Amino acid sequence: MRITPVIEQLKQRCPDFESRVAGGLDWDPVKGSALMKLPAAYVIPTGDGADEPEQQNVIVQQVRDAIDVCVVLKNYDERGQQVADQLHLVRASLWRALVGFEPDKDYGQLLYDGGSLLLIDRDRVVYRFRFFADFQLGNFTIGSGTSPETWQECTLLGLPALEGVDTSFDFIDPVVDRNVAPEGPDGRIEIKTREDLSQ
Repeated sequence: MRITPVIEQLKQRCPDFESRVAGGLDWDPVKGSALMKLPAAYVIPTGDGADEPEQQNVIVQQVRDAIDVCVVLKNYDERGQQVADQLHLVRASLWRALVGFEPDKDYGQLLYDGGSLLLIDRDRVVYRFRFFADFQLGNFTIGSGTSPETWQECTLLGLPALEGVDTSFDFIDPVVDRNVAPEGPDGRIEIKTREDLSQ
């Protein structure tokens, strides 16, 4: 998922950060440049996972994207006792800003997945709060105004339009020819129809 809408949401809905919210691709390069005045937050994409397709003839998968909101707070004591209470309030603020927020039109709502300590030293504490949102891979339908998302959809889009359906009927009984087969179907087509769909 794109992290920019999440960053903007946190800037608007978490006043304690005073708009000190940025993003990055991984915490390791971010921590070296995380020099904003504290408290601050950094939004980092942490990966995705996908379910197996539920159908055999159409590839549609549920994909879950996860992000971390790494909150950096000033540490007042080596044990981090004072910061522990502050983290409780920060978590509640993040919930109010992000749980239920839809980061993109194709995604469902963000949900909370948990938190854990990332770093503690004499100056600062970094605590990460994980959120996730699901979307469906394989949404394309002709005429919907969307683009194909999978190879299967691109292939199907290249097929010619269905102009009609031809159907042949071989009755089981009572029109079975006992000279051809003892019971039906006997392999002889009794009726042919065509449904024209090009109109």
